[in-house]
Amino acid sequence: MKKFTLLLISVSGLALAAGDAAAGKIAYDKACKSCHGADGTANPAIAKMMKVEMKNLGVNDVQAHSDDDMKKAIIDGVGKMKPTKGLAGKDADNMVAFVRTLKK
Repeated sequence: MKKFTLLLISVSGLALAAGDAAAGKIAYDKACKSCHGADGTANPAIAKMMKVEMKNLGVNDVQAHSDDDMKKAIIDGVGKMKPTKGLAGKDADNMVAFVRTLKK
């Protein structure tokens, strides 16, 4: 049983290591904060101007998306959200890791 527990801890640790939330916060603050807010709560003025409903990034239905789906939305954009310029690979993984910290 001890070997299984150790293996399980190791595997779950690898899953958490996919991105660096601290580095993701830096990228998020530069590219996303003006629209999505420091804590993932949408800027109502931006939402009104764009005539869209922007969900809080910490809510369950946003957090339920897979890391790959979040990464794709960040890189390619979604709806009226434009692609995030200059962000790919590890930077996008880091941003996803930061967005995961916003879970309510």
